[in-house]
Amino acid sequence: MTYKIYQVDAFTDQLFGGNPAAIVPLTEWIDEKLMQQIASENNLAETAFYVNKNDRFEIRWFTPVAEVDLCGHATLGSAFVLFNCEGFEGNEISFFSHKSGELKVNKTGNWLDLIFPADKVQQVDITPELESCFDIKPKMAYKGKTDYMLIYRTEEEVNELIPNLSKISSYARGIIVTAKGNSVDFVSRFFAPAIGVNEDPVTGSAHTTLIPYWSHELEKDEMVARPLSKRGGYLKCKNLDGKVVISGQGKLYMKGEMYL
Repeated sequence: MTYKIYQVDAFTDQLFGGNPAAIVPLTEWIDEKLMQQIASENNLAETAFYVNKNDRFEIRWFTPVAEVDLCGHATLGSAFVLFNCEGFEGNEISFFSHKSGELKVNKTGNWLDLIFPADKVQQVDITPELESCFDIKPKMAYKGKTDYMLIYRTEEEVNELIPNLSKISSYARGIIVTAKGNSVDFVSRFFAPAIGVNEDPVTGSAHTTLIPYWSHELEKDEMVARPLSKRGGYLKCKNLDGKVVISGQGKLYMKGEMYL
């Protein structure tokens, strides 16, 4: 069988920036083991697969080692492919995930707006195990549905901290580190070695946790954010009642065929 595959750099307007995602359009679902093998072969943070079911697109996301409940940059990449490569007409796409529910993406010029459910977080103690995950101690810690979020004092601390990947892997699915930004509202980094992603260049789903927190701290509903990864990236963010809007751009890097 032959399947189409695309690679899109998400949350950037520059090639080789943002977070690369592989996108595989399907006419019907293939075996889960095969999807995991494809994702492992791609060796990107995420590979997204989608199937058109009466103009609602069922979607699933895989890292090189596991399926995940939600992925922002691969959802943006999937919408980019549909709008720009697969002939989708209109300015709104409705995705559906059996793990995360309905996820809408709106197109506004070159920007794609992801409308995701906001994460619910609670403050937790900074345990010795959590503190040992990084060489700089955070000032506060929170726990969301799946990941921890550590608050630091400055952008410089977030930029310079060194992760202990083995400690992170044994302690949490993933850890977000963040601080108020110098030239943007907030900055972040994201580490998830337990699911095969040592440091993710731009993590859209982490912003379901970041946006409500920083909206409350900064007392504003609309913000801009920047991940402090080597590839960089840029996001527009909006806090809504129980939801967040994560906006970014994309660049097509590659399209081809797989022979399976």
